[in-house]
Amino acid sequence: MARKIVVTSGKGGVGKTTVTANLGAALAALGARVALLDTDFGLNNLDVVMGVENKVVYDLLDILEGRCRAKQALVQDNTRKNLFVLPSGSVKSSSQITGQQIKLIIEGIAPLFDYVLIDCPAGIDVGFHRAVSCADEAIVVATPTLPSLRDADKVLTVLKSYKPDFIGLVVNRARGDLIMSDKMMMPADIQSLLKTELLGVLPEEDAVFLSSGKALPKRSDSYTAYKILAANLHKHTKKIFDVTYKYSGFFGSIRRSIKRSI
Repeated sequence: MARKIVVTSGKGGVGKTTVTANLGAALAALGARVALLDTDFGLNNLDVVMGVENKVVYDLLDILEGRCRAKQALVQDNTRKNLFVLPSGSVKSSSQITGQQIKLIIEGIAPLFDYVLIDCPAGIDVGFHRAVSCADEAIVVATPTLPSLRDADKVLTVLKSYKPDFIGLVVNRARGDLIMSDKMMMPADIQSLLKTELLGVLPEEDAVFLSSGKALPKRSDSYTAYKILAANLHKHTKKIFDVTYKYSGFFGSIRRSIKRSI
């Protein structure tokens, strides 16, 4: 039976959907069978981030309204046969869609997969509660900025009321040059502030932006960071990607200077 994990955040724009997509790809690379479920009925762009929007025939709304079965709505990734997307539909108001309805869909496909990653709408409104109620575990994505951390803290407070089996923190868009210059919080300090286990750290890198809709370049730091994150989740390891490694020492100080001048 699949591990059902909701990927959420307090603030929009922190890269939650991108994290869901790339984490799913990294888990699939480890041999796991993965389904990515988009529960954002407003923006619903997980299929776009995955680059499969042209392959979508049915979506969650079609399942809910009885036009297809859940298996028919699953869209296979372009490169990994063990990675699938279940896209969301776009509606003006999703308040009539219940968590129980989504949960039944997830339970229907769960035997086919090792992981079901649920891409949750940002914030703590009805969409958040609908998605979280369907999961057994949770990943909170935050960036090293005060608004993001403040909102993540609020989300964690609400999330803990659901008593998930595990809550992990992913710090996204961390910049090693700013951390080394004491202009950005260290991930360990963020972990202490939010009192949540640090599951992974992901760097701010152009490769993520440029690879939208396709796989991350294997030589990129982001590819390595997601590989480590997936291993921590799948194999219960405790390694954290070091975003500062390029910026330490003499040559690192030169890189920091160049980065600031760009």
